[in-house]
Amino acid sequence: MRTATNRIMTLIAGATLACTTAMATEDSGYELDVVVNGYESREYHARGTVYVEAIRGEEYVLRLSNPTGRRVAVALSVDGLNTINAKRTDPKHAPKWILDPWETIEISGWQVSGSHARSFYFTGETDSYGAALGKTENLGVIEAVFFREKLGFAERWLPSMQKEEMRRDGASRNESERGAGGSAAPRAQAPSGAMESQGKDKLDDDYAATGMGDRQRNDVRKVDIDLESSPAASVRIRYEFRPQLVKLGVLPRYENPITRRERASGFDDYCPEPGRHR
Repeated sequence: MRTATNRIMTLIAGATLACTTAMATEDSGYELDVVVNGYESREYHARGTVYVEAIRGEEYVLRLSNPTGRRVAVALSVDGLNTINAKRTDPKHAPKWILDPWETIEISGWQVSGSHARSFYFTGETDSYGAALGKTENLGVIEAVFFREKLGFAERWLPSMQKEEMRRDGASRNESERGAGGSAAPRAQAPSGAMESQGKDKLDDDYAATGMGDRQRNDVRKVDIDLESSPAASVRIRYEFRPQLVKLGVLPRYENPITRRERASGFDDYCPEPGRHR
């Protein structure tokens, strides 16, 4: 699902980061999921890291979920680049996506203006948006850092019945805002200058990265919000093409049948008895 007007945070309170990296579904319930063709990508857990398989050429969206009754601001980066302005900053100073209480939204691309985004798609390193910008140090990682909105004095003592009414009103408002649209645009190609500055031989298309794809409608508006001093959760996902996941030991190695047949031999000592004869 996509909101007709997503909200971008522009002002935050001073904060000291004090959180640990979590799995793709945090104990607190905050979620970051990679969605391809309407389905959440299967997650593989290995060595304290969450991996998903990248499928070359496929577009994907990032689903963010807020399971609480308070607004949250989410700093979201792909390949180390903020999805709103493509800058690499710490989560504290990054522009963020705003989620209302109990809201789930889908971010489907790089925000290139106040009204349009360019879709995410899996590609090799040389075709990536990071290569186009000359920023290739953090390819293959998606990260979301969640900050909760500060509670005002009145909100701290708000009766539970009123809180439930606010939750229902917020859910109805979010439902009325749903919408989608888009138009195609050429995919961004890495300029030769950026490629040369990084060194072409340092990039390898056997490894996954994210490109800048088709243009689509995604209206945003800026809002001010006062956040808690520490993030509530940090969720990180690594993505790779299948052969690299096999090399990492995340996925089992597939044995081609012809390889098995090449190991075949003609003789053994005796005929085994698989079971009782009828």
